[in-house]
Amino acid sequence: MVGQAEAASVSRIEVRGNRRVDADSVRGQLGIRPGQNFNQSDLDDAVKRLIATGLFADVSVRQSGSTLVVTVIENTIVNQVLFQGNKKIKDANLAQAVQLAPRSAFSREAMDADAEAIREAYRRIGRDDATVSASVQELEGGRVNVVYTVQEGDRTKIADINFEGNQAFSDRRLREVINTKESNILSWLSRNDVYDENRIRADEEALRRFYFNQGYADFRVLDASATLVDNKYTIVFTVDEGQRYTFSDVSIESSVPGLDISALNSSLKTRSGSTYRAKDVEASVIGLTERLAGSGYAFAEVTPRGNRDFENRTISVVYSVDEGVRAYIERIEIRGNNRTRDYVIRREFDVSEGDAFNQVMVSRAKRRLDALGFFQTINISTVPGSQPDQVVLVVDVVEQSTGEFSIGAGYSTGQTSSSGGGFSLEGSISERNFLGRGQAIRLSASGGKDSRDFMLSFTEPYFLGYRVAAGFDIYRNTRKVNNSNNDHIFDRETTGGTVRFGLPITEDLTAQFAYNYSQEKYEQVAADANLSSAVRQALEQGTWTRSSISTGLVYNTIDDTKNPRDGIYATASVEFAGLGGDAKYVKVTGRGNYYKTLSEDLDVVGLVTVGGGHVSAWGDEPLRIFDHFNSNDRIIRGFKYNGIGPFETVDGTNNRDYLGGKTYFHGTVEAQFPIPVLPESIGLRGAVFADAATLYGNDYTSNLVDGTGMKWRASVGASLIWASPFGPLRVDYAEPVVKEDTDRIQHWNFGISTRF
Repeated sequence: MVGQAEAASVSRIEVRGNRRVDADSVRGQLGIRPGQNFNQSDLDDAVKRLIATGLFADVSVRQSGSTLVVTVIENTIVNQVLFQGNKKIKDANLAQAVQLAPRSAFSREAMDADAEAIREAYRRIGRDDATVSASVQELEGGRVNVVYTVQEGDRTKIADINFEGNQAFSDRRLREVINTKESNILSWLSRNDVYDENRIRADEEALRRFYFNQGYADFRVLDASATLVDNKYTIVFTVDEGQRYTFSDVSIESSVPGLDISALNSSLKTRSGSTYRAKDVEASVIGLTERLAGSGYAFAEVTPRGNRDFENRTISVVYSVDEGVRAYIERIEIRGNNRTRDYVIRREFDVSEGDAFNQVMVSRAKRRLDALGFFQTINISTVPGSQPDQVVLVVDVVEQSTGEFSIGAGYSTGQTSSSGGGFSLEGSISERNFLGRGQAIRLSASGGKDSRDFMLSFTEPYFLGYRVAAGFDIYRNTRKVNNSNNDHIFDRETTGGTVRFGLPITEDLTAQFAYNYSQEKYEQVAADANLSSAVRQALEQGTWTRSSISTGLVYNTIDDTKNPRDGIYATASVEFAGLGGDAKYVKVTGRGNYYKTLSEDLDVVGLVTVGGGHVSAWGDEPLRIFDHFNSNDRIIRGFKYNGIGPFETVDGTNNRDYLGGKTYFHGTVEAQFPIPVLPESIGLRGAVFADAATLYGNDYTSNLVDGTGMKWRASVGASLIWASPFGPLRVDYAEPVVKEDTDRIQHWNFGISTRF
């Protein structure tokens, strides 16, 4: 209660009821000083300020003669927050979910809210029937311990995901579009079978994007319902597909004086006669906006207007260019980033404080932030600034874990290394947002019977504040090399490093530059081993150093790097060795992958791959045998590693040492498809393929060298592709259909699936 005091003053301020809070601290919050005139409004404000500190449950202020009496009842203070019964979620994670913390003010309302927050945390991991009870342990000195006791319950599962109203695409195809998956034997690893309302909303948006990009501009999600029976969910999406449209007329109109419309047509991604795709309209708006901004029209707004022709199933699009409202960005306010530094978020914006506000640029920044993978959710909103023509951008983020620890085992058939393959173990620690700076670091180690590999990698995506990726790799690889009889003949140890830079030219094209240094050490184990003269001569050179620079281009329009269905991923590089060291050569390589969905309904994806390379020595020394290209499963399947091309017969035996070639070309056609008998949530797909390749050219002179001519090999086969929780894995069976009698055949190949 606050007593009446009108235009009064007091000579002293007395504080009563305080035990932990110092009286001077209370006086400092009042805003009233002895000898100062005050009124009832000043007293009300003083009470509000004291309550706002969170230190007091109640405050009363009254005047007694020349004394202002402030009576306070202090809040109970939390000593400890304890969790009991929790196994699936660690104490540290639960502590982040609750409000109450040691040394904070206790309230029953906050404790009840925290209990609900813990239940929500368990719902997010699929334990909907978890119960949480909260209790208080009274301590001396007005302190309490808050104890949350958890009964975790059983984990809920998703038994079925069904669709109603879909005609153009099967349930199986639509289940691949959404992130929520049906439970299977591996769900405990991926955790994608947890029912979550926020995830369902995201799935609805994913369905809309999918249909809008397939021509269904009228698509709607009518309902998304979930039924829980016996701890298992059945989820049903009810959709209205509508008609499929193509673009008819595409044009630009402008109300901006002096604007040359014809100069803008090259920025359009939509073409008359092509299937309507929302992403093409969006890309056109972005392209036009950037073109206008670059031409001095910073406030120009591009608005697409679509006119449907229901009878002919076409949509005409007019991109309207108007003078937008002149607004400037007063400041960018970032909230929720407890770990990620502000500048890591700000640098994804192409606009900053003082620039013209442009919604298209803000939307692009949101997509870039999404692509980082640092945040669970990102919301960018605007609030009025201090002036009518000013706005404040508010970026709200919810962070997620970016560190990973993995350990696993694998088996290589030897197609990709000269060690002969075999079982191996691998472990790695990686962090994609190192120290909240947006940097990536990875430490890995692996080993098998005949191999040991160690690598440390670091990448700074914005070197010196520019959108230039810079990084380094340090590695050491050891191999025990066997001959065709599986006899151990020599050891190879390679230690090296790379300093690299990546410079984006456009959204799809990136230039790469690198300096590479490595040192190879060879030690022959079996002195009397049957070796060709070419290999023996290379071994006698002992330690070999390579110092080179390389440059290249990467063109990437792939729609989804984890599960590509459309787009091109192409690389081309040139390496010049000879900046010191022993190696002196120029090496040119290139590879292109073209993905195309052949049938959306059947979910059949086509892949065409072409590639090639050439290496030539410069200077007085010929090209070393170990610097030639070797065949592997990325060039052609159905043949052993280094099993085709030039070879030298070992003197006095029928054994052959394959020397590699100076030039290679290869091509692949492949069709990938779902396996009907298996649920798509397991991640298994099938493929059939045909490979062709040639490897030829070798300058080593010996009457025992053969196979240097350009002769093509070909194979056909089938594959199983598994998007496993441990990474993409693949099993291939290939049958050579065009081969030479001297080639080494290998039908089966199992290992990591390298798409690009």
